[in-house]
Amino acid sequence: MSQGAEGGGRPRASELKLRVVSALLLAPAVLAITWLGGWAFAAGAALCSAILLQEWTVIVQARREFAAIVVSGIGIAAMLVAAALGLVPLALGLAFAFAALLWVWGQVSGAASVGWMGTGVLYAGLTGVALIAFRHGAEGFVMILFLFAVVWATDILAYFVGRRIGGPKLWPRVSPKKTWSGALGGLAAALLVGAAMGALVGRVPLSLWIVSAGILSVFSQAGDLLESALKRHFGVKDSGHIIPGHGGVMDRVDGLTGAGVLGYLVAAVLAGSLVDPVGAVIALQGY
Repeated sequence: MSQGAEGGGRPRASELKLRVVSALLLAPAVLAITWLGGWAFAAGAALCSAILLQEWTVIVQARREFAAIVVSGIGIAAMLVAAALGLVPLALGLAFAFAALLWVWGQVSGAASVGWMGTGVLYAGLTGVALIAFRHGAEGFVMILFLFAVVWATDILAYFVGRRIGGPKLWPRVSPKKTWSGALGGLAAALLVGAAMGALVGRVPLSLWIVSAGILSVFSQAGDLLESALKRHFGVKDSGHIIPGHGGVMDRVDGLTGAGVLGYLVAAVLAGSLVDPVGAVIALQGY
């Protein structure tokens, strides 16, 4: 989620209260399906991807491109089924195949919004694929909790530290309310999460937990900035209004998208495998 009013004035007390209440209601549901795992978690990830695609469609002004929306939906559904069956390489192949189809379609038809739907397939689809793949892998429940904890800690501390300290802007042309103090506060919170997880869980050296948390925090903030850049490009304030106090689902999970997708790809590169890279890294450590 974006850092909201960070560095750019205090939100009204009623708005902040609404955000807290929404988070308290959503968090137990998210944690419940995470604990269940399997097809229940895959269904939750699929719902998230579907809403992300819908919000992406609105942002890039492609609501009238019915055929492109249908193709995008079919592509994402195929990707998520493949991921749920453990066929991550196939899911990634489908992602880029459908994205390429829509990019070419957009070029041939001259409809830029169709091409943008290709990028939306990657954004919405890979979010779901990464979440499913993390949950199905070795120590899947722990890894997803770690991912959630890092992203949530980064977001919350970035918001409050940025509001309290302010200072130089992180990237004013893209997101004028975000500050370096908030970004560093979020990173510090993530490092503490990494240290806590290392102390509680073990499995790999403490240093790897901390470094991983730091990398995921940076990726989370990159995902936040990416969504801000997209909305600024299209002149949109919020991705939607489905979550009271938070806007759309994309506004809530932009950091999770960045951390989940990029984190999974980095783990895959380090492990030399797209299938359960986290488990492969743990095995390489001899734990």
